[in-house]
Amino acid sequence: MAEEQLPSEEELREALDRIGVADILVNALSATASIGFRRVSPEALDLDQARLAIEALRALDPVLREGGVDDAIVRDLEQARANLQLAYAKAVADSSTAAAAEEQEAEAESETDRA
Repeated sequence: MAEEQLPSEEELREALDRIGVADILVNALSATASIGFRRVSPEALDLDQARLAIEALRALDPVLREGGVDDAIVRDLEQARANLQLAYAKAVADSSTAAAAEEQEAEAESETDRA
């Protein structure tokens, strides 16, 4: 099995010269949106993290536009943010409903225990 060689310092510099900050931001925001969607799923629910993802996408939208990122990419990220906001609102509503149901169940058990 051949060993992979690490890139030289010169190769790393050349790679950095080819990559723009906008490219890194687009990749980071795509990953942020993906993580945000994961955090609104019932299996990995973390509403604070989902909200942070939404706010990061919102805050960097104008930066991408001013940085000359292709309009189609910016629109895709805006759509991802809008969809994430809808998923976040649903997750908040679902967790509120679940919390209310648990509270009612606890009250019913308490009344049964008293009887």
